[in-house]
Amino acid sequence: MKKILLSAFSCRPNSGSERGVGWHWAIEIAKLGHEVWVLTHPKHQATIEATLDDLAVAEHLHFIYYQIPNSLGGWWKGERGIYLYYLLWQWGAYRFIKSTHAHFDIVHHITFGGIRTPSFMGGLDIPFIFGPVGGGERAPWRLRFGYNLRGWISDALRDISNAWIKISPLMRLTFRQAKVIYVRSSQTRQIIPKKFRTKTQLYLGIGLTEQLNIKHNNANTFQVLYAGRFLHWKGMHLGFAAFKHLLKTEPKARLTLVGDGKDAKRWQRLVEHLGLQNKIDWIPTISQAKLFHLYAQHDVFLFPSLRDSAGMAVLEAMAHGLPVICLDLGGPGMMVDSSCGRVIATQNATEQIVIQKLGSALIELAQDSTLRTQLAAGATRRAQTYTWEKVVRQLYKEIKLDTRCSSFF
Repeated sequence: MKKILLSAFSCRPNSGSERGVGWHWAIEIAKLGHEVWVLTHPKHQATIEATLDDLAVAEHLHFIYYQIPNSLGGWWKGERGIYLYYLLWQWGAYRFIKSTHAHFDIVHHITFGGIRTPSFMGGLDIPFIFGPVGGGERAPWRLRFGYNLRGWISDALRDISNAWIKISPLMRLTFRQAKVIYVRSSQTRQIIPKKFRTKTQLYLGIGLTEQLNIKHNNANTFQVLYAGRFLHWKGMHLGFAAFKHLLKTEPKARLTLVGDGKDAKRWQRLVEHLGLQNKIDWIPTISQAKLFHLYAQHDVFLFPSLRDSAGMAVLEAMAHGLPVICLDLGGPGMMVDSSCGRVIATQNATEQIVIQKLGSALIELAQDSTLRTQLAAGATRRAQTYTWEKVVRQLYKEIKLDTRCSSFF
């Protein structure tokens, strides 16, 4: 049993996204028998403390709450300025832990899980794991032509930010101090300076809490589902055109969109321009329970995202027996294979080629119910390999820590 410090700025029970990632890693590491000390922000302290009493691993799980002094961080409200606040929190949290002189066998940075934000925990002079982290994914230039001006500017700034990583003093310090760096995609690995890439390992690092109950759509109409944020890089400018291609052979097919986001109005205008307004159902952001119910009412999950590091919605859809159609980019491209869906190759492909391939994949699944059944079974099997228990156990199985010489692997 080792004493592990888990750096998880974002951590909250019964949550998705970064908060859920921090919580699940903490729980599963504790289940392995280690003493886990979670260093986190006090924003969700009340929820965490209320949940701890019901946990079987509570005796192995401890929380350290650190908040920046108001003189430095009192200005922070909501999402505005979050990354500056987070940088200050990381530095302050490191200094706080350093001042306690507490002994840990290992320190593991888990949230935020982004490649552009540093951690100073390597300065504790104990073995330091960084990640899994993502964010190096880059939308192919040829597939950006459907963006509006804001989308072009946003992705250009992201490209510049990712290029800065190679010379950023703070990120180079993080990479230098890390014993191992887990990255969610090969694209993220490529933006790490070459001298540190030997430390990297590909590991998606997301999971499900349990295998979910599956019900299949029994309607005669072929039902396509998209769930996620409505943003330019989610690739639905390709998805809508591919769906129109499907309607030429399956005129009764329907597409359901669940979520919201900055591009909602733009998507609606694009749908009207393509003449699809009577074939699409729009549903605002809903609870996870209601979303799970929707998965069961559809036949296929369409997720043409151009740069998702993870893609939890893809994993949830597979767990509900939905074949997935996605691009060979980011996390979805790693999770999905020919046994559970269709992955569209994007290298050197134009928008029209990708649209045609997406449309063909939709037509193939719409016209072959036997294939859909096979892929649905494959999707559930694939999802079973991504439970939180298996994901965390596998990573920690690889780690061999000798506290006498502070070495890994």
